[in-house]
Amino acid sequence: MTENNTITCEKFLPHAPAAVWKALTDPDLHARWWAAGDIRPVVGHRFTLDMGSFGRQPCEVTEVDDEHLLSFRFAEGSLDTTITWTLRPEDKGTRLVLVHSGFDLDSPMGRQAYEGMGKGWPHVLGNLDTLLGAGA
Repeated sequence: MTENNTITCEKFLPHAPAAVWKALTDPDLHARWWAAGDIRPVVGHRFTLDMGSFGRQPCEVTEVDDEHLLSFRFAEGSLDTTITWTLRPEDKGTRLVLVHSGFDLDSPMGRQAYEGMGKGWPHVLGNLDTLLGAGA
């Protein structure tokens, strides 16, 4: 679902928050479901994500609440957006909410990224669910 210049996706994952958190913050696991990069849940940590044909995107962690919230600036210097993951325990699993915000819809690149990522994020969340289901 998209709203203004923000993409929001939710997915229930039948896995404990600790397992979901590990997949979001462990570089080896992160590379298996989305993009390779030295992500770490430490405010101020700078890292890059290898987005394949879209290049290496610089990022900086801006907020961390272990097993509850991870937020980072994404594609600094080009898209300049923010990705926020929120984890909420639910039943015997985790409700994962992704908010990708700050797209400049007045620029062709911002509009294209917004439209592409709006379609792509549900697939990426499916990759995460598949990885967790494989016992990561």
